Amino acid sequence: MGLERCALCACKLLRAPSTYGRPTTAGRAHATNHHFVAERFFGRSGNRRDVRQRIFARCPWDLERTTEVFCYECHEELLHNPVFLPSDIEAFAGLVRRRGLSEQRKKRTRRKIAGRIVLLHEIIRTGIEALT
Repeated sequence: MGLERCALCACKLLRAPSTYGRPTTAGRAHATNHHFVAERFFGRSGNRRDVRQRIFARCPWDLERTTEVFCYECHEELLHNPVFLPSDIEAFAGLVRRRGLSEQRKKRTRRKIAGRIVLLHEIIRTGIEALT
């Protein structure tokens, strides 16, 4: 197996026993897989026994079960913990309302949360395109 690098920061990835998530350079560089589209959106969860209700019947991006390898730091600390400031949430909520994706009460269908997920990805994609 050749040299593995993080798909985001390009650091050299490590796969040393008992280092994952440790506050060391080895722990921060530990290789970890990340699903592009969360498994829970399709009713699966590797760390929960109960079956979750699907959000998507079919992946809108045709990437169900597709993964990439990242370092612990980029995967767990960056990708899983985006920063949303109050003004970001307020603006996002406005878009949610304008797109008809807000809810007064939860219904059986997951159509609106699916729409909010797609909208959030559209926002991210548009921002990346604007900056590049």
